[in-house]
Amino acid sequence: MPNDAEIVIAGGGFAGLALALALRQGLGRAAHIVVGDPALAAPAAADGRASAFAAASRRLLAALGVWPQLTAAAQPILDMVVTDSRTADAVRPTLLTFAGEVEPGEPFAHMIENRVVLDALAAACRDAGIEMVPAAVLRATDDAGGARILAEFADGRSVLAHLVAAADGGRSHLRQRAGIATLSRQYRQSGIVATLGLEFDHDSRAEEHFLPSGPFAFLPLTGRRASIVWTDDSSAAAHWCRLAPEAFVDEVAARLGARFGRLTLIDAPRAFPLRLMIAREFVKGRLALVGDAAHVIHPVAGQGLNLGLRDIAALAEAMVDAARLGLDLGGPEVLERYARWRRFDTLTMAAATDGLNRLFSTDAGPLRLVRDIGLGVVERMPGVKQLIIREAAGLGGAVPRLLRGEAI
Repeated sequence: MPNDAEIVIAGGGFAGLALALALRQGLGRAAHIVVGDPALAAPAAADGRASAFAAASRRLLAALGVWPQLTAAAQPILDMVVTDSRTADAVRPTLLTFAGEVEPGEPFAHMIENRVVLDALAAACRDAGIEMVPAAVLRATDDAGGARILAEFADGRSVLAHLVAAADGGRSHLRQRAGIATLSRQYRQSGIVATLGLEFDHDSRAEEHFLPSGPFAFLPLTGRRASIVWTDDSSAAAHWCRLAPEAFVDEVAARLGARFGRLTLIDAPRAFPLRLMIAREFVKGRLALVGDAAHVIHPVAGQGLNLGLRDIAALAEAMVDAARLGLDLGGPEVLERYARWRRFDTLTMAAATDGLNRLFSTDAGPLRLVRDIGLGVVERMPGVKQLIIREAAGLGGAVPRLLRGEAI
């Protein structure tokens, strides 16, 4: 016979683990929360990837009690510059700059290596008494009356819950089984990720260089280290990743410049295909999509992870509010509230990142002139820049309580 639970979460990544912690906080220790993912059998892999946690995401992690475990590994971004040039240009003039605070003493983002955050979230979930199952959720089926949903795991166990949250990634198995269609397009680009050692300090400064082949982001890490996200045509990206370390570093230096002195390669570069994907429905029956299962966007603005954490803050708040009113945690009113809350923000961010990539991944002269004039105009408008910073920090619009740093 299946076990009973308030919620089953398919996927043990950022979104799945943060959702489990948020619901533990809001529903209390008596709530049975189950997370299923084969990756939970071992610590997170060191794959060289790091993420920019916007101010709202940092507030969420603080509200969940995880941030104190991350401060030593978190590198604040205190300054950001944007350039638009060709690879061979000897000088990369700065067209746009951003000061890095949304509030006095609060940076608009921190860079942290993914594995550090995943391990901290998993440890917090175990300490909170959340059931961690190292097996995939294969199926999620509403029962005959639609009052509960049955989650079936790869190890043979089954759990009857009020709700199943699919946080199982951009190629979500549960989304596909539910027949939820998607809007998608392949960018024919790949994002090359690598970690560099620097001769000179980065001074907490991030850089975004818009090049004809795609954006090249330099993102500071703790110590004299940095993460790069280098967007290029997929075939070119594969070529760059096959280079010897010294040759790869030379190519990076050609795009980055000499400001940081001699560069060394800490982690081998890896290329990840880029695409745009948005689910046509965020909920179906008692299934809710969160994180990459609901949307995948271009990394040009570093917002993919933060968009997923906004999902879980909204879903957790809707469920906890329902519980306090004695309502069904996975009922249609709860899930429709979640879907309404997240739909517009997701579509807006997807359109913005797609538009930025299209606008800047070209070397057409007239278009370069127009966009450089646009950047120059924004540079001279402090109010507009502050609005952009707040949006990038995740603090614009109707912000769920967790993203304001408040308990739910």
